[in-house]
Amino acid sequence: MPIYCYKTEQGVTDEMVFPFGEAPETVEINGEIALRDWAAEHGCPRRAGGGWPFECLASGVRPEQAGELRELFRREGVPTEVSSDGNPIYTSPGHRRKALMVRGFCDRNSYC
Repeated sequence: MPIYCYKTEQGVTDEMVFPFGEAPETVEINGEIALRDWAAEHGCPRRAGGGWPFECLASGVRPEQAGELRELFRREGVPTEVSSDGNPIYTSPGHRRKALMVRGFCDRNSYC
């Protein structure tokens, strides 16, 4: 189920889970009315370093295939750390682009 964000007038933000399309516009958080925070739901918070490195769940593999994926990246000349969960850890936009190209993946933000 999707996660929805709500923010009170005091600035308290909370995440809540509702079935798709059934999230109310307002909820109560600690006795205060909180409005749905669309910006928090759809925004991309900026972190120091621009968010790099980051672990990509979308291009991950099963945990037992992590070693295989790591070896593929090494063999193709794009050394990439792969978490024990099987998710590649990209260090920069250029690194991500190269790693996606190695696997033939298409991503409108990096490579297609």
